[in-house]
This record gives sequence, C-alpha cells and structure tokens, in this order.
Amino acid sequence: MAETKDVSRRDRLGFGSTYRKGGLREGMASQDLVAVLGGQTWMVKPDKAPEHKNPCLWMQAGAVKFKDCNHFYDCATCRYDKGMQLQVEKGKQISWQDAMRRLPEMHRMCRHSLTGRIQSRVCAYDYQCGTCDFDQFFEDVWNLKTESHPTETQNVRGFDVPFGYYYHQGHAWARIESGGCVRVGIDDFALKLLGSADTFELPLMGNELDQGRAGWGFRRGNHDAEVLSPVSGVIMEVNAKIRENPNLSGRDPYGAGWLFMVHTPDVKKTIQPLMAMAESLNWMNHEVHHLEGMIEEVAGPLAADGGYLTRDIYGALPSLGWDNLTKTFLKT
Repeated sequence: MAETKDVSRRDRLGFGSTYRKGGLREGMASQDLVAVLGGQTWMVKPDKAPEHKNPCLWMQAGAVKFKDCNHFYDCATCRYDKGMQLQVEKGKQISWQDAMRRLPEMHRMCRHSLTGRIQSRVCAYDYQCGTCDFDQFFEDVWNLKTESHPTETQNVRGFDVPFGYYYHQGHAWARIESGGCVRVGIDDFALKLLGSADTFELPLMGNELDQGRAGWGFRRGNHDAEVLSPVSGVIMEVNAKIRENPNLSGRDPYGAGWLFMVHTPDVKKTIQPLMAMAESLNWMNHEVHHLEGMIEEVAGPLAADGGYLTRDIYGALPSLGWDNLTKTFLKT
C-alpha cells in the first residue's frame, strides 16, 4: 500500500505559513499567494494566527496574548520586561509571576523550564527566584560548567556548522546561554584546518575580552595561533577539561570542547556583528572554496567529484604555511 504524505510544508520564519508545490494556472485560480523560486511555482498560505518561535515569559504565563522573546531570555536587561514591570506597579498589568500563580500547582513551571533550558520542573518557591536555591545553583554553577550540544547541524562540504550558534569571521563561535552569559569556542573548520592543538592558552577568570581583538590562542608544535574574540565581556568560567585534554576541542568543538564563558552587559549588541544561520552557511561555503583554491596552488587540481577535505589539512600539506593559514582564516 502506498504511503500517504502531506504535500504541504511548514515555514516557521516570521509569522509562519504553509506552502506546497503548484502550477501557474492553479495559482491564478487560487486565493493563495504565488511565488516562483528555482523555476518552481509555490502556493503560499499565510497563517491566520502568528506562530511564536521563542515565546516570552509574559506570553507563556498568559499575561499577554502574543510576545516573542528577542532578547535571549535575558530578562534583567530587557526593555520590554522593564516596561511591563512599570505597568504592573501602576496596577495596569498583571505580572507573569502572578499569572503563573493562578495555575494549578503542578502547572506552575520553573522559569528555566519555560525558557527551554531545562526539562519540565515545577516551581517550588512561588516564583521568588531571589530566594530559590535551584535558581542560584543553575545561574552560578550549572549554567557555567555544563556543556551544551547543538540540536541541529548542517555539514558544509565536510565542515560542521550547527544552528543556534553565532560565528565570527575569525572562526570562533558564540552560543547564548542564561543571564547574559555567552559560551565561546573555536569552530570545526579551524580545528580541521590547523590540526589538534597541543595546548590552549586561555584567558583567566575575571579577564576582560574585546570583540574582534586577540583573546586567546593555541599551540601546535613550534607554531602559535592567536584567535580573535567573537564577543566582548568578562570571563566567568574556563573549561578545565580543555587544559587537561586539548584534543577534546577537535573531537567535539561545539559541545564538550567549549573553551570559556563570557558575561556581557548587552547580549544583543555583542551578537549583532556575528553571523547566524543562512549567513554563516554562505560564509562557510566561501571559506571552503577559498581553501580549495589555496590547496590547488601548492598541490595541483583537486578531485573533480568535489570530495570532502580531510582532518588536519595543515599536517597533510605543510607547504600551505602556518602563518599564511592563520592570517587568511583566523585574521591574526
């Protein structure tokens, strides 16, 4: 028996819409919007109600009908949250905490569950987060020391580029965590390009980094490489496992191989110059193309089938030049 498939697909960009393949004649007779992409006609039907991607706490609690979080759940510095708190003080708005208190006890979820950072957990402190032992543990210990892993990764011609991460042109990545903290590491491309590091020279806790300036480095044999910091802020935590086992970064660059955590006073501002999603994929494709051109100059034409480059490219082709590679791709 043939399998039945839904020909309509879901687009979760913006407010969301459903779309399906169609024909030009069908489009003329339909009330759907018609779009032509790649020589194919698509029938697009906008949603009656908007879809939320990162629902604000105020929305999840039912205090407002619709509000998507655009501040990485950093409520302490969120203008919208401050504005709503003022409305609460004036008696014109119910707080999200009071809205949650109206729910049955087993439905009063912890704010960290509402933001998707932990699995379902019921609030045991009546939303008095300042007196909550778990909240303090999560912000001061768990959030800083626990590795996170990408939920979806795209492979660009042999190099992994996970979604939900932001990228600097010097091949460092940044991932937004809780409370204005940003996790930082070096990407799969740089690690495969230059090979496994013998040691990492990481900044000390309390040091301040400036975006776009050399923030740390690593050594391989007699060669050193400096890496530009993707964000500005103060070092809150350094991954001790990397000091003990530098190879961990190459094996799991976006998970256990993270390097350190930075606290920044303005997450949106420090993330703004970085690349995400489609932009990062296009950039990575350009970087691979540039690297292939450099390889052909010293080793001759590559395979016509466009095969993937191997790990430790510099080790296989030292004639590429360590300084040349770090200057071209790490921008140092």
